[in-house]
Amino acid sequence: MAQPVLDAWVMRCGPSAVDTSNLHGFGTSEKILGEMDLRGAAVDTKCYPLAAGDHSPAKLKAAVQKSINALNGAKIRVLYLHAPDRATPWLKTLQAIDELHQEGKFESFGLSNFKSYEVAEIVTLCQQHKLLAPTVYQGLYSAVDRTVETELIPCLRHFNLKFAAYSPLAGGFLVGHLLAPGPASAQIPRGSHFDPRNPFGTWYQDRYLPMRAAVCALRAVVEAHGATLHSAAVRWLQHHSALGPGDHGIVFGGSRPAHVEQALQYCMEGPLPDAVVQAFDACYARVKGGLANYHHDPAWYDSKVHGY
Repeated sequence: MAQPVLDAWVMRCGPSAVDTSNLHGFGTSEKILGEMDLRGAAVDTKCYPLAAGDHSPAKLKAAVQKSINALNGAKIRVLYLHAPDRATPWLKTLQAIDELHQEGKFESFGLSNFKSYEVAEIVTLCQQHKLLAPTVYQGLYSAVDRTVETELIPCLRHFNLKFAAYSPLAGGFLVGHLLAPGPASAQIPRGSHFDPRNPFGTWYQDRYLPMRAAVCALRAVVEAHGATLHSAAVRWLQHHSALGPGDHGIVFGGSRPAHVEQALQYCMEGPLPDAVVQAFDACYARVKGGLANYHHDPAWYDSKVHGY
């Protein structure tokens, strides 16, 4: 189904970029893209540190080359470090990134899931050592998950990094499929972000299922104003969030062409009524105390061993 999904996007918007990672699809996503006709679209991809030391120069360079081979010649627009490898000194990783860029392996350098002060450290090191600095940060952001707004967004503005919002529908939670009466576990679609067979399924369940009551109350307000929760969540990001015109954009996903068509339609709809915006704010105020922060540490990370 991947080719029809991409075709639907390009038909509506023209070629832009496809977002992926060497972690996505249990490591198969890049290879699938390499076998597709990307219709002129570039690729934004990421290197995830599955083990301590994966962002050491030798391992990082090998991982990037593996991604290039899997993508079968597709141009890498943005190469992200997908999460911090704190077992490797930042400077060694950044020197390797700079060398890869000089070799023409990718166009721009990005960070994802790093803490705000780590972004500041990394940009400062790049400036001090005249290395390629990151220009984009991809982070978790939706109408009910705004932890990036407190420190990260101001940090990015200070250092002139663009922001890309991933999981704009909270892993699909804001589509509304898990809000029917009864146990949420009985409503989880197979293969979804919330599927416990997914490596991050438990993470999504723990983060968003406790919000069910608050989001049900939000949905009632949204529907009273003639919209759906899905469309309102997209419109909130487009018109009422901290995203600006110069940012990198919103990372939408879908398993069939209709999902792409729907996302694009909602993106073109206008701002929300004030009462709906206020309902989103009230919902977030109700749930934010239970949210972990926006950054993400690999499973192997131990602060007692690797520091902060």
